[in-house]
Amino acid sequence: MGYTYVFGPVTSGRLGLSLGLDLLGEAICSLDCIYCEVGRTTRLTMRRKPYVPANDVLDELARWKDEDGRTPDFVTLGGRGEPSLNSDMGSIIEGAKKIFPDTPVAVLTNSTLLHDAQVRSEMARADVVLPSIDTLVPEEMRRLNRPHSDIDIASLTRGLLDFRAEFAGRIFLEVLLVKDVNDSDENRSLLREFIAQLRPDRVDVVTMTRPGTLRAASPVSPEVLALWRKDLAEAASHGQAARLTESHRGIHDISTDAAEEAPRKGRDLPIRTVQELVLGSVSRRPQTARQLATALDLSLDSVTQALDALKQEGRIFVETDGDDPFYKA
Repeated sequence: MGYTYVFGPVTSGRLGLSLGLDLLGEAICSLDCIYCEVGRTTRLTMRRKPYVPANDVLDELARWKDEDGRTPDFVTLGGRGEPSLNSDMGSIIEGAKKIFPDTPVAVLTNSTLLHDAQVRSEMARADVVLPSIDTLVPEEMRRLNRPHSDIDIASLTRGLLDFRAEFAGRIFLEVLLVKDVNDSDENRSLLREFIAQLRPDRVDVVTMTRPGTLRAASPVSPEVLALWRKDLAEAASHGQAARLTESHRGIHDISTDAAEEAPRKGRDLPIRTVQELVLGSVSRRPQTARQLATALDLSLDSVTQALDALKQEGRIFVETDGDDPFYKA
């Protein structure tokens, strides 16, 4: 036990039981989105380098396989920032496939580096890519995504279209809406046109259900969300079959069924081991005690004890949003 770069698994509305790989080690990203549930970006950059060497990530992944024994539905490159910033991304994808030869590899990306042919070539080694693009209106992007100064919408969309032409796997596109920021008719019209060109295999239109980095950011209404889902689904269907999920959060979403599912009895591990697993997971994604117990295959009692201890130590805090509290590092 004791993992730095491997986290979870988490139960994902789009990927099932998803074992995460953090390729950055901290909040390094090309965007500083106001809705980000893991906190503000600490290093805003477009510079690629081996922030975490491939061998370090893959050694941990192989150890997790030996120690845990489960087979996840996906190994997913994600974490606290933009995974394509790691110049070892291609080697990590290939290495993950060798360690889990029968498990597909997914990449969560904000799409900002896909203008780079080398990034596209490396990312194309994955089986599923889940890019996000929230707005095609420049002022909305500045307010919502707070991008690095080198990012422009034209290169972002061109990169996605070039990747679609080169990639043999599946693309699950995500659009996240924030009230009065990117829910404009102008953005909806522009995204309709773009999605018809991109032809993603799937479109997920979601909104906030947990606090982001800007307290004033809030979700759109169910009526607005339904309208956008209908419009963008129609746009996608002009290119190829695509379907909408009922997910209500962004990149690492837990579906309604997964969130409400009663956890199994789960494993009873030493309390310090449970704390390590729980802390590693909530530092990448806020979760409830029930979600952690289900995804990590732990007893709910042991997870609750670990959360209480971590809270007393000041290593996590609680955010109340709805019926169940979310725990966050």
